[in-house]
Amino acid sequence: MLQPNLLKHIAECRAQMRKSEQKVADLVLAQPQGVIHMRIVDLAAKAKVSEPTVVRFCRALNFDGFQDFKLCLAQVLASNANFEQFSLNNQDTVQEFKHKIFESTVGNLMNVRDSLDSDTLEQAIDVLSQARRVEFWGFGASAAVAADAQHKFYRLMISSTALSDPHMQAISALTLGEQDVVVAISQTGRTKDLLHSIRLVHDAGAQVITLCPGQTPLSELADIAIHIDLAEDKDLNTLMTSRVAHLVVMDILAVGVAMRHGPTLIDHLKTIRRGLRSLRLNERRPLKKD
Repeated sequence: MLQPNLLKHIAECRAQMRKSEQKVADLVLAQPQGVIHMRIVDLAAKAKVSEPTVVRFCRALNFDGFQDFKLCLAQVLASNANFEQFSLNNQDTVQEFKHKIFESTVGNLMNVRDSLDSDTLEQAIDVLSQARRVEFWGFGASAAVAADAQHKFYRLMISSTALSDPHMQAISALTLGEQDVVVAISQTGRTKDLLHSIRLVHDAGAQVITLCPGQTPLSELADIAIHIDLAEDKDLNTLMTSRVAHLVVMDILAVGVAMRHGPTLIDHLKTIRRGLRSLRLNERRPLKKD
């Protein structure tokens, strides 16, 4: 079975492998393109392990054997040939790290697209479409996603707000009811203040949708958990692909809600577009100088 995040999966499983199997993992992670052209004897020799060790490595990843593993690796590399996880160094030029950042972002978005569960998205869209009130909560970089989501849903004639202050979240939670929804956004799924606020939401009886990594404390508190699992360089705080992924998922949810509401909402959005024209300069009329 094709695993879009195969290299990430290998990196995550490496710590649980035997030392000899870790040598194979290290070689695969360092030279994935080269490995797909190797025979098992070649890989064993290059990793300085036995052929049975290579087989054990493959089976540790739930493959039947080396050929099965190599086929999957080749498919993954073919579908993501230009979108590998990047690393920066002090010698990179602007041209080089520009390409690295764009290619990594596109690759990560494709991985998120392939891993998102459509049934879960549909459940979230149903809940949001029927909500009396929707609140978007997040801290730090996630606060920007929450503000963008509030802007989108406000246009959809849904009472919505964005909160990034833990005190305001706690106060708001006490006013929520069964017809209300909180969308909690987090790049780690482990922010203490957000976890505390979400527990208050549960006590109030409102529903919780989360956008965060799977198998985290926040995702476990969700009524509907949308998993955004990405490998990022945690030392590069400004390079947050997960923020971009969260924005795209919010677009999916907003489009889904708009489609649920049908032609009436489309007409409303057209009215908003016409109303905003007065706030913009006419492209055909040059700006007058004082």
